[in-house]
Amino acid sequence: MPARLSKLSIDASCMDYVHPWTDSCVSATTGLGLQTLQESLKIYTTVYIIAFLIKRKIPSKRDIKKTVLGILQSAAFLSWSGFSYSLFICLLRRILGRFYFPTVSFLPCFLSSLSAIVIERSSRRTLLCLYVSNVATETLFRMGVWRGYFSPIPKGEVYIFAVSVAVLLYFFRSKINKQDQLYKILRIIVGRYEEIECFKTNLQASSRNIEIDDADNSKDIQRSSSQNYKFSILRKSFEACKCIIDTLKAQSKHISCPHPYSCAHYILVDSARIFSYGVCGQVALKLIFQFKRLLQKPKLLKMTIFQRENLNLAIFLGGFTGLYRLISCLLRRIFHKDSHTYAIPAGLVASITFMAYPNTTVALYFMWKALQLLWNDATENGKVPEVKWFVIFLYCFSTATLFHAAIIEPQNLRSSYWKFLYKVSGGRIAAMSRIALNEFGLETSKNLQEVLRKTKTTDQINFSF
Repeated sequence: MPARLSKLSIDASCMDYVHPWTDSCVSATTGLGLQTLQESLKIYTTVYIIAFLIKRKIPSKRDIKKTVLGILQSAAFLSWSGFSYSLFICLLRRILGRFYFPTVSFLPCFLSSLSAIVIERSSRRTLLCLYVSNVATETLFRMGVWRGYFSPIPKGEVYIFAVSVAVLLYFFRSKINKQDQLYKILRIIVGRYEEIECFKTNLQASSRNIEIDDADNSKDIQRSSSQNYKFSILRKSFEACKCIIDTLKAQSKHISCPHPYSCAHYILVDSARIFSYGVCGQVALKLIFQFKRLLQKPKLLKMTIFQRENLNLAIFLGGFTGLYRLISCLLRRIFHKDSHTYAIPAGLVASITFMAYPNTTVALYFMWKALQLLWNDATENGKVPEVKWFVIFLYCFSTATLFHAAIIEPQNLRSSYWKFLYKVSGGRIAAMSRIALNEFGLETSKNLQEVLRKTKTTDQINFSF
């Protein structure tokens, strides 16, 4: 049985809990703020530069200026979060005279998040809210399980993903949204022919272009292969693949299907393409994360590339694409018409493949994204009132929940988020003394040591201020 909350307040000084390395609240607050500023500049410089490089264009002076201002603004947001968090903890302690259970971490973080989020660009607030809400949802669930309120559901992330992706695909097929990044991902996986804005005239034009491109490619292959006999096997392989693809194209297609060529071609060819993307992506990530290790032991390269688990992501993505398109085409054939409601059963069936690559983070992200679209749709239709500050409130509540867990019950916090807080604070999140907090009866110090061992972090750090 987990420990239970035994009291609501403790009589401790700021030095007993918040900053045991110094007796000055001002010095501790300044030190945390400067450390957070340093780390936030590194984080956001990397993020903005990568985002800028993805655009693949030569930057103008305006682009460079906008990027620099964006980095400074985001860094100011994150650094103020750290600075004001320590500030509000000590301030509330001085005002109230002692620490209460909500004022140890939750309320100070809520206030610091509220004062910091207004600094960040409004366009980034929803994205930040989705991320912290994702982690906070998982944290609240772990807290409930730890207290014995409910038990984990086997394959629960699969059920969450199935319902969420069905809702998202319904909106994908019924509403135009060119701005949302998730729609771009869905367009790659399920195909652009499943979008509402695809018309038959555009499809016919694109199919003619595809035929011309295929013919040109085959001619290029024949010319290159005739120059060198060594490429004869490669040429025959291409010819065999082209023969198979042409055979698939010649199969039947229902008149209500929006895609060119046959349903078999539409299902199998793109499923294989997405499958290959999944394999390449998984292998690339493995090589990147194990780069230093591979330099020291090059013999591990073969084992890293040919691991069986490298197929998990590919099976999920390729299988999802194939099953979604299969069910969609079957429903169009059965009912002799196309409808955006087919996205719901097709999405639910295709979600079976998520069992090959179950991921709580992905499932919760899709869940919150589906809730966002449902709320926006209800607001547009006048079914619910518009809450102007809801995103900000949800962000503050979620962030406060995460900081509460990091301080009082760190065993219920996701390890990756603990490492993020540890890095941004320069280790101060671990060095804050939990001895005084043991009076709450939640065995905080014991749980902290277990987290430090699990994440390979330490609370034995010396700070100058």
